[in-house]
Amino acid sequence: MGSKLAYDDVVLGRRSTRGFLKQPVPKALIREVIELAMRAPSSLNTQPWNFTVVSGAPLDRIRAGNTERNLAGVPDSREFRSHGAYAGAHRERQIEIAKQLFGAMGIEREDKVGRQDWVLRGFRQFDAPVSIVVTFDRSIHGGDIGPFDCGAVTNALVNAAWSRGLGCVINSQGIMQSPVVREHADINEDQVIMICVAMGWPDETFPANAVVSQRKSVDDAVTFVGFDD
Repeated sequence: MGSKLAYDDVVLGRRSTRGFLKQPVPKALIREVIELAMRAPSSLNTQPWNFTVVSGAPLDRIRAGNTERNLAGVPDSREFRSHGAYAGAHRERQIEIAKQLFGAMGIEREDKVGRQDWVLRGFRQFDAPVSIVVTFDRSIHGGDIGPFDCGAVTNALVNAAWSRGLGCVINSQGIMQSPVVREHADINEDQVIMICVAMGWPDETFPANAVVSQRKSVDDAVTFVGFDD
């Protein structure tokens, strides 16, 4: 099993992993990571989340189907609500992380082939050896609490993985074609597909893995009310 890191080291050191070694991840280690992640809080302890862990040939079929359908122009069929395009400060942050990643990978602005290849990597779930599809019970579909709780457990999942030496990237591109994911991962209709997480051993030679995304300051994010100073 991987070494364990202190909480601050995990939170401050974790970064999204987009390049993975071609090395399998032991099933027992994945179970350990998920068990730890499932200590995440949920509304009234309802724990609406479920996980489908996909590897090998089924994951390859998802990669192929996801890529083929997207390249053929099949509309996005992700099962969560989208807000549409980002604007303002959110768009600025989106552009900034793209600049960091493309800069690390040496992809120039006019390099259409390189940019297209980067998009395809996302459709392929970044060629990770493992994909964890996070779903929630359809019986509570339509409200915001289930997706909120899935966000909590997904955050816990990527941090737990990092604490064991595994890298992850939360990847909505990997579920853009939800019928493909549902078919090849054999996900029941009583589940709503929320997100997927690509997981594996980080390839330290992959330039994008060194990118650390910037965070806005506490002063920008927090309003204190009722304090003396």
